[in-house]
Amino acid sequence: MNWIKYSINTTTEAEDFVSAMLMELDIVSIEIENNVPVSGEKQGGEFKELQPDLPDDDGTSRVCFYLGEDEDHESKLSEVKAGLAELKDMMDIGEGTIDTSITKQEDWVNNWKEFFKAFYIEDILIKPTWEEIPADAKDNLVVEIDPGVSFGTGKHETTQLCIRQLKKYLKEGDEILDIGCGSGILSIIANKLLDGKCHIVGTDIDEDCIESTYENFEVNHISKYAGDFFVGNLTEDKDLQDKVGYEKYDVVVANILADIIIGMAPAIYPTLKKGAYFISSGIINFKENEVKEALEAVGLTIVEINYQGEWVNITARK
Repeated sequence: MNWIKYSINTTTEAEDFVSAMLMELDIVSIEIENNVPVSGEKQGGEFKELQPDLPDDDGTSRVCFYLGEDEDHESKLSEVKAGLAELKDMMDIGEGTIDTSITKQEDWVNNWKEFFKAFYIEDILIKPTWEEIPADAKDNLVVEIDPGVSFGTGKHETTQLCIRQLKKYLKEGDEILDIGCGSGILSIIANKLLDGKCHIVGTDIDEDCIESTYENFEVNHISKYAGDFFVGNLTEDKDLQDKVGYEKYDVVVANILADIIIGMAPAIYPTLKKGAYFISSGIINFKENEVKEALEAVGLTIVEINYQGEWVNITARK
């Protein structure tokens, strides 16, 4: 089915009011396009390494919504235009005009797949679920991934840094904690590297990631009982900290953002056994010293630092 995208040209000050008006009309597929940088309040911290290169904010905004091709567009658009007219009497909503474009459903679901192809990280083959295993890969460890709605194909430099460190430090029988598990790729690789002779606990703030992880476990023929995965923020959620446990893990891995690692360091330290390793990545190079200082401040010793492009991996030990 095709979807019609309608974009209301408005202002950043009015976008919340326009969005609320659309929701009152039972339109819930709404997105906002503007050039306002992500704020600390929305992002949980000023993660400058994630800020896209945007034009200067000129105060304009586009509030977009989608209608299926089988819906009554004429009636719904009449309601939207009436709602905009009411708002215009109360405030400056900018142009208040509506642009139209067509979006095909397959564009959302499938087109991104052309950018995810099988690749190797040393002797590990990571492949999408929709591709066949190459004939020359019989001697390789094979990981199949369908990222779904979660981040984690393994191709990003930060993930590759973590994978190389897991290969170096994991041993049979390890208890492993995967913080920010995403698609579950690091948990799956840990399990396969140890031929299943380990136990994994994972966390993520997005419950869709937990679902994606379990689905990818199944795709890779790994029992769901090989890991326990929880939704929550380890930094501030005491109940989650209790579920994860204390002085329990031989290896903790976190492929997340530098600022999150800094804030989470006091909660990570108690999870580690004496002599255990903390493998961290997702660290942009200009945040390296801040992360090192945060880890050392809670009692961890930096044992190794690796670089790939502008990204940094820091491995520390308790």
